[in-house]
Amino acid sequence: MKVLFIGDIVGKPGRKAVKEGLPGIVNKLKIDFVIANAENAAAGFGITQAIGEELFSQGIHVLTSGNHIWDKKEAVSYISKENRLLRPANYPGDVPGAGNIIMKTAAGDKIAVLNLSGRVFMQPLDCPFQTVNKEISLLRDQTPVIVVDFHAEATSEKSAFGWFLDGKVSAVVGSHTHVQTADEKILPKGTAFITDAGMTGPTDSVIGVKKEQIINKFLTHIPTRFETAKGTSLLSCVVLDINEKTGLSNSIQRLQFTFD
Repeated sequence: MKVLFIGDIVGKPGRKAVKEGLPGIVNKLKIDFVIANAENAAAGFGITQAIGEELFSQGIHVLTSGNHIWDKKEAVSYISKENRLLRPANYPGDVPGAGNIIMKTAAGDKIAVLNLSGRVFMQPLDCPFQTVNKEISLLRDQTPVIVVDFHAEATSEKSAFGWFLDGKVSAVVGSHTHVQTADEKILPKGTAFITDAGMTGPTDSVIGVKKEQIINKFLTHIPTRFETAKGTSLLSCVVLDINEKTGLSNSIQRLQFTFD
């Protein structure tokens, strides 16, 4: 089974990259299932129903998220009725939405997608290490193929999470920091890992935001409203080759594509 994980989609440039690039990537690489982090898809902050439906219509099967999932008010009602849009599973239990989903590929193979948030330099949610153990014990009863989006800031926490889950899930793919890392690997017990899949958004920017605004913020420390940059778009992703019978990964490949 080949799974494509698209790194954090940022605003209109990120959505443009998905629209222009996804069909060709899926066809060329013979992708069976597509996951994308979309918590920044609406002007760089949050997601709306219209944008969610747009991304699903372009061939994405599951949308994951993170700390920006609630930035648009309508996300609360949208995530309550759209089970293909996930929020981190370690939010309190009565929060709208779900942290995992099980779906089938066109070939009929089941795949589970699980979304969790880190806690280092992030919101103090429930422990992701304890939460993930409970989640995967339920998911593995239905499928051995489990892909985890770990939305976290600290590379140390992401690395520890990957090692913690080695052999228990198919892949741990980091998101949130918007910079693709060069540490993709198959861990000793068969779990694919990368610290961060990267950003799908404007290249002429600071992690998706107009660079002048970020530079000014560092110079002055004056709060300002950030805006998504424009221009050439980058699509960052990883391709996972997973054995659908064992749930272990054969390979992980990081890729980046640019679109004018």
